[in-house]
Amino acid sequence: MGGLSFAAPLALVGLASLPLIYWLLRITPPRPREIIFPPTKILRELKPDEETPSRTPWWLTALRLALAAAIILAMSGPVWSPTGAVVMSSAPTLVVFDDGWPTAPTWDRRISAAGAIIESAARSGAPVAIAAVSEPAAPTLTDGARALEKLRSARPKPFLADRRAAAAHVSAFAKSHAGVRIVWLSDGLAQGEAGAFAKALKDAADAGARVEALTDEHVPKALAVPSNDASALSVDVLRASVSDGGASVIAIDAKGQTIGRAAVDFGSSLRVKARLDLPVELRNDVSQLRIEGENSAGAVALLDARSKVKRIALVGGAGLDEAQPLLSPLYYLEKALAPFAQLRQARPGAVEPVQTLLAERPNVMVLADVGLAPGETYDALAKFVDDGGTLVRFAGPRLANAADDLLPVRLRRNGRVLGGAMSWETPKALSDFDATSPFVGLPASKDVSVQRQVLAEPDPGLVQKTWARLSDGTPLVTAEKRGKGLIVLFHVNADTSWSNLPISGLFVDMLKRISAMAGESTRLADEDESAPMEDRRMLPPLRALDGFGALGAPGPTARPIPADFAGPASAEHPPGLYGAGDAFVAVQALRAGDELQQFDFAGAGLTTSALKSGAPVDFRGPLLAGALAAFVADALIVLVLSGKLRLRSLATAAGAVFMLSVSAHMDYVRAETPAKPVVTQRDREAALNARLAYVVSGDAGVDEVSHLGLEALSKALSLRTSFSPGDPVGVDPAKDELAFYPMLYWPIVASAPQPAARTVAKIAAYMRQGGTVIFDTRDALAQRPGDAATPETLWLRELTKGLDVPELEVVPRDHVITKTFYLLDGFVGRYASGETWVEALPPEPKDSAARPVRATDSVSAIVITSNDLAGAWAQDKRGQPLFPLTPGGARQREMALRGGVNLVMYTLTGNYKSDQVHVRDLLERLGQ
Repeated sequence: MGGLSFAAPLALVGLASLPLIYWLLRITPPRPREIIFPPTKILRELKPDEETPSRTPWWLTALRLALAAAIILAMSGPVWSPTGAVVMSSAPTLVVFDDGWPTAPTWDRRISAAGAIIESAARSGAPVAIAAVSEPAAPTLTDGARALEKLRSARPKPFLADRRAAAAHVSAFAKSHAGVRIVWLSDGLAQGEAGAFAKALKDAADAGARVEALTDEHVPKALAVPSNDASALSVDVLRASVSDGGASVIAIDAKGQTIGRAAVDFGSSLRVKARLDLPVELRNDVSQLRIEGENSAGAVALLDARSKVKRIALVGGAGLDEAQPLLSPLYYLEKALAPFAQLRQARPGAVEPVQTLLAERPNVMVLADVGLAPGETYDALAKFVDDGGTLVRFAGPRLANAADDLLPVRLRRNGRVLGGAMSWETPKALSDFDATSPFVGLPASKDVSVQRQVLAEPDPGLVQKTWARLSDGTPLVTAEKRGKGLIVLFHVNADTSWSNLPISGLFVDMLKRISAMAGESTRLADEDESAPMEDRRMLPPLRALDGFGALGAPGPTARPIPADFAGPASAEHPPGLYGAGDAFVAVQALRAGDELQQFDFAGAGLTTSALKSGAPVDFRGPLLAGALAAFVADALIVLVLSGKLRLRSLATAAGAVFMLSVSAHMDYVRAETPAKPVVTQRDREAALNARLAYVVSGDAGVDEVSHLGLEALSKALSLRTSFSPGDPVGVDPAKDELAFYPMLYWPIVASAPQPAARTVAKIAAYMRQGGTVIFDTRDALAQRPGDAATPETLWLRELTKGLDVPELEVVPRDHVITKTFYLLDGFVGRYASGETWVEALPPEPKDSAARPVRATDSVSAIVITSNDLAGAWAQDKRGQPLFPLTPGGARQREMALRGGVNLVMYTLTGNYKSDQVHVRDLLERLGQ
């Protein structure tokens, strides 16, 4: 829908005057009357070297007509808009853009197209409203500059937003603004209630709105349902259209190295399976699968502890019936575990099969009716569990008579047998699994029946240890953490003599859940015994994917998930890793049954145009430049034709000008003289009124939190101190002047690109000239002693390589920064576990009474924290906190605000409390 538009189309009427101009240029003055003067007869015979034509040459007339046409066209303001950004009136413009992960591969192009539309509307004086479909707030009209600032801070989300809320906002906006122009930058997918959104646009168009839909030619691809079984690592690869070709899936380990690749040929299908045939040791090192060249969260499949191929050792009780496979308990265990695990069994005749298998370092040890007596085998198994191993035991006659305590519960010595003294009249069925059970979500098949079981003593805590129970409430599966490991007991045998559970599909699913939990034993060992079970099964966000598919720290809106979380991904539960340590659960951008489908715009009554990048081209400048060049050329031509200027002199002057310009350009290149900075209106306001500033990270959510946090801190400063700052402002160190802001708050986003070398030099100069930068990595919860550095920390380390960073230390209790306004012990934010670093102080003087505060007269140019200060300060319009704190409480929020006040006062006043030089003079004056 691109085209040529004119800011002042009435000026084109001037083109009608070109014939008149042509006629005027053709007029020549009347021939002068000749009077013969006899002495001039001799001169008539002389031929002049140069002759003046009696009429204007046609090419000079054409040049003058072109000059006039260029001026007329320039006055009309011609603009070429390649993205359909033509605005023919001053009616309001609403730009709605999809910001889910399918838009990430072409995000820059989309932002460029949306910016062109906003700039075009702003030139015509039209108010603009901009909204992403993931935003819960209704769009509001603003000017073009603010709309562009909001647009450039937007980032794609790692989930597919539901467009129904956006549809309601669009309908309300269209009703309240007559003749509105609505532009939808769509991702082209039907997912996310595109039909409901298109209907709202169609209704708005029927009511008089001008609706435009722009789509991109890129076809999104995605990954779903990664599976790492005993044979291969596989994943489903999806695409939205058959018009696109194949793909390549790469396997990446935790260090970011590619260790496998699989080519995918879709053919005529929209969903195919990619298979990576790698050794199991390499497959267990894979941390993520990714579609090569498709930078989006949907093109990434994360693998967690449940995706590792576990090594499971099997040991069965010896007996004469072992020669009959169907009578062996190991037969059913092998059939159930073989599809997703590597199985190990001791060779026949092994004297100590348990110790032999423990030497192969299994993840899970399964004992089918094996009794353990005190000795080396018992000690080795106990150590295996304490070190984090998982022990799964099945009941049977030998276990019922054993006296070992490697069991989750105490057992009654008399089993419950159908028809016996402690029996029931009929076999018992399974009861539904409790919400706190790891088996929750599995169907409790009523076809499973139990004829015999080993009973547990009704000790305190039996309910919390029960994972599965029968219909009469007796435990069927119990478990207990032991050290760093886990012990699980099936109260029935592993063959069909006591129950038909081993020949059911539920048996396979239960063993698969237990096998997947083998990597979670460390987390279970760290859980609080006093916490309710439902709270202990909530997994906090550990790492999260952004819209571009980069794995980093979770955002401020991320919330814990239940252990049985099944999606879909959302703002509160973004795709990523949840848990702690090595025991984490992966949440994917797509669920198992999700598909990618192109949206039928024609069926919804909407016409679409191709979305192309590029800003509108304004021809006024080139036309005026051409007119000026034509005017100068005309003047030179007239001088030459009149004989007042010779061609040789003109060529000499042109050559001199050319050489001078070349020389000046080379001098400029050698000197690299920077252009004189442009003082903007915001810089003028900042110079007249002190403000707190934050560095724009590019993540809209993080920038909004930074703005609200500094806004709340500014209010606290106005109420509690004599300093009344203006509204906080976001700055871009690459473009904005930093000297007007005494302190910069910089939230670190690991997915953001590193600043250019010139920008880093500018930041270094700002710090040398007295400015203070507070770097907030916001990763206190992700930091673990002894673990590798978080992505935010690595990003900050890379940035500080170009800065003159002094030696740093954790803020000491006697540092002046803890005394500038409030007396503080430390600096807390949304989290309290992180540390705050400042420039290291010199050694204390011997005479400590001379200077009670350990500090110099300078202010630390750098402060580093990981406690998410802005997240603790941020408040909504009603003054209510936006985010919960960890560990929480009103006291922590108040201490966070006090810490912010101290930081600002320290930046503004320096170490004034440590200056004892004029104390005596001040006291004498006060005494007078």
